[in-house]
Amino acid sequence: MEPSTCVISVLSYCFLFSLVVARSENVLERSEDEIETISHHYHALKLSSFVSSSICSPSTNGEKRRGSLEVVHKHGPCSKFSKDMVKPLTIDEIFSHDQSRVDSILNTVRKDIQGSKTTLPAKSGRSIGTLNYIVTIGLGTPKNDFLLSFDTGSDLTWTQCQPCAGSCYSQQDPIFVPSSSSTYSNISCSSSECAQLDSARCSSSTCVYRVGYGDGSFTIGFFAKDKLTLSSEDVIDDFFFGCGQDNEGLFEGIAGLLGLGRDKFSIVLQSANKYGKVFSYCLPSVDSSTGFLTFGSSGIGSNISYTPLSASQENTFYGLDLDAIYVKGNKLEISPTVFTTSGMIIDSGTVITRLPPTAYSALSEAFQAEMTQYPLTQGPRLFDTCYDFSNYENVTIPKISVVWSGNVNVEIPPQGILIPVSDEVYCFAFTANQDDSDLGIFGNTQQQTLEVVYDLTAGRIGFGPGGCS
Repeated sequence: MEPSTCVISVLSYCFLFSLVVARSENVLERSEDEIETISHHYHALKLSSFVSSSICSPSTNGEKRRGSLEVVHKHGPCSKFSKDMVKPLTIDEIFSHDQSRVDSILNTVRKDIQGSKTTLPAKSGRSIGTLNYIVTIGLGTPKNDFLLSFDTGSDLTWTQCQPCAGSCYSQQDPIFVPSSSSTYSNISCSSSECAQLDSARCSSSTCVYRVGYGDGSFTIGFFAKDKLTLSSEDVIDDFFFGCGQDNEGLFEGIAGLLGLGRDKFSIVLQSANKYGKVFSYCLPSVDSSTGFLTFGSSGIGSNISYTPLSASQENTFYGLDLDAIYVKGNKLEISPTVFTTSGMIIDSGTVITRLPPTAYSALSEAFQAEMTQYPLTQGPRLFDTCYDFSNYENVTIPKISVVWSGNVNVEIPPQGILIPVSDEVYCFAFTANQDDSDLGIFGNTQQQTLEVVYDLTAGRIGFGPGGCS
């Protein structure tokens, strides 16, 4: 081969090699851009991440904090309930109970606004059927442990008590025996505490409470006080609670309820001197994981963003002001008056977030526009946007975030965007109220894996990502 031919061949090879490298770099660059776009605006998910394991995988985050209780799902493998004691609800039952809770919250708010009277406490009325998150507390001296549901929409803590003068349902733990506790005492009718209790009545000289729920469940018993134990280092003496003698309804297995509302007899207010009216929780994303409920500011993450409590909600509920909703980084065109007209609360016992119809329509349309590659299908009555994922192992969904007052942007975790209603069908995990004037509710599905901080002293609620890990 002639030298000139060799040079030409080498140059040609170099040119071709450079061209190939350049194209490869362009492809690589384009792929990185696509990955970055997905990272910024989409969730790329394995459907298996929505499915609970048969084995409990506890979180260790709450263990680092003082005044912390482990949170488990009532129907998961981390629960202490026997399968005979607590039977999982069907999908239709879950959402029927959820709607019942929402309806009763709306009725309660309307009564408070109108100033009307009712035979039940004005601040009760929530459905008990969707309170699926459980903690274990100690009561009495010596201490007995009880499994309680916790609820930010209720105030009075109560448990079933012997001798069950009316009726007691079956529960996992032995029923509390007041006479066996050296620190137990009933509250008298003449006390100031009885005078401050909603729906207080008298039986002889003993103060009697009554709490009714929107699904027909109720508890009636003695208003009492005893020692409440969260841990060996966290004890609340003279804790006021309901010692239930007649308890009927959808309580199933639990020993009672832990009230986290804003009333003077909630655990938050009763422990104010000890914990400063601050508590936080993280709800696990699947039934086979655990979260935590912590009283006090110990261990609260540094990545929490706070929004002021809304002045429009001054009763039991925790009100928030919603300013905007984003899908795939784009702000939805929703008039701010839509959110100010309805108002919003955050609730640990409501499963699915309720939005004003105008806001929900804009959100649903934007979500569906990004999901056209997946076939729509029929779902439970509560949902109008469901997908058939029977031929998929992985899906890509747009990110959604909500912006609370004070420009607090909270990205909704993936498990708060889609909810599995069967092995193949997944539904958009939001729904609409009947009217734009109905109170909006930020539900527990959208709160999962977030660290949610309630700071009543500062009048604010905070949100932080990755709370349960």
